[in-house]
Amino acid sequence: MITKTEKNLDVILISGEYYDDHPLSPVGVIAKVLDAKGYRVGVIEKPETTEQFTRLGAPRLCFGVSSGSIDSMVHNYTPLKRKRIEDEHSDVTRIPDRAVIYYCNKLKQSFKNSVIVIGGIESSLRRFAHYDYWDNNIRRSILLDSRANILVYGNGEKQILEIAERLKQSKDLDRIQGTCVLRKELDDTIEVLPSFQEVTKDKQKFCEMQLRFSNEKNLAQEYVNSYVIQYQYPKYTTKDLDWIYSLHYTRKLHPKSLLKMGRFSVVLHRGCIGACNFCSLSLHQGSRIISRSETNILEEIRRLTTYPGFKGYIDDLVGPSSNMYAMVCTSPQISPSCSKECLQCPILDKTHQRLISLLRKARQIPGVKKIFIRSGIRYDLALESREYIKEISDHHISGCLKIAPEHFSNKIVQLMGKDNKRFDEFLSYFTAINQRNKQGLRYYFMIGHPGDTLSEVIYLHDIIKKRHLENIEQFQLFTPTPMTMSTCMYWTGLNPFTGQKIPVVYDYHTKKRLKRIMLSLPYQKSTEDD
Repeated sequence: MITKTEKNLDVILISGEYYDDHPLSPVGVIAKVLDAKGYRVGVIEKPETTEQFTRLGAPRLCFGVSSGSIDSMVHNYTPLKRKRIEDEHSDVTRIPDRAVIYYCNKLKQSFKNSVIVIGGIESSLRRFAHYDYWDNNIRRSILLDSRANILVYGNGEKQILEIAERLKQSKDLDRIQGTCVLRKELDDTIEVLPSFQEVTKDKQKFCEMQLRFSNEKNLAQEYVNSYVIQYQYPKYTTKDLDWIYSLHYTRKLHPKSLLKMGRFSVVLHRGCIGACNFCSLSLHQGSRIISRSETNILEEIRRLTTYPGFKGYIDDLVGPSSNMYAMVCTSPQISPSCSKECLQCPILDKTHQRLISLLRKARQIPGVKKIFIRSGIRYDLALESREYIKEISDHHISGCLKIAPEHFSNKIVQLMGKDNKRFDEFLSYFTAINQRNKQGLRYYFMIGHPGDTLSEVIYLHDIIKKRHLENIEQFQLFTPTPMTMSTCMYWTGLNPFTGQKIPVVYDYHTKKRLKRIMLSLPYQKSTEDD
């Protein structure tokens, strides 16, 4: 049972976001998984006062704490460190700065003996020493600052179920895959990262730490009289995802939910093989694709046609990039610890055939009028199957398809971990087959990434203007977020792969100048409200 009023609960979840009974709501999924296994679950959303924190009493097993689906500092501040504007007519509402730490400290004041489990994106990507853009300094693991008992990283369904089961049996919480804990001693199965003291004093050591981050290893980092220990990530399978997304989500949303435009979206897969240096997905969801079965997805779409308010439209097909669905290794002997980058691997299945099959079958379901792909695709991967490009152009786009070239400077694109060599090829083919239905492309760009100087942004501006790419959805001023390669470059001024120095724009005057250059383009939008 999931409740916001009753007491005598097994687990109480504290979230910086409103609770939605929806598969795209982090707190909604964790609550649903626990409920499905028979645990009594309570949810306290966006608490502020002591009365709000204590209204459900103490849980029998533990509190689960998360800032929500976004780091609270990214949520609260623009890339120029200005507070985001709150509007009474907007769904965007502030949460406490460093919400996980704040929530844990509030719980400690009233429930000194309760077990606290932290998770979500804010905890996951702050599990080791990390550069904090808002402090402009290195912060220690959030496990220490929050004083939580255990940290869950990545998607946490398997972890929270094992934690709950151990607590029910009065067992300790050590050695649970996909978690971090504090320990006094190490064993031979754990690889030791540079210590917190080393990475705060030596930027080369910080780069070394960044290069050794992995979800596939047991890792440790030394602090004063203790170690933060990470246990390797559990293996999620198609069967796991099918179960998680088959639970009965009512899809009832809070009046101020951010999921209104995606109420009838369907999750296809987890993980990302993109390896973009500015993205943290590989250290959160993982760097391998885990897809749901076709049968399971089609069953969900059939159920959606019976929901109140469903008018025949699937809002989106959701994944880090929707056309990575079923892009798995074709080798029967591949090791789970394979270190190859999937995107460049010749045995990766890039045919899109399983996805095309899924789309064609989904369109035939009675009650489905159209299935949209709104969140964008990896156009370089799409070129591996022109049949797929034509398929979505004919049936799954409404006016525009979103793609993210990010930049046109080869130097900057390389530092981003991307490759735009085939952009013109994609643009030419997409334009040719969409002239009849007058569908176009919307573009996302990023400025201010390490290496991106004034001259590089001017070059980007001129190329966009020369190619008449007027339909720019938005450009983003780079924000260093914890645990990414690009953030490592920003803090150290070094390319961690080569050790070479990189020019980095740090002063706000120049950042604003870069922004003004892009603002001079027609039909553009900036993501930040400055």
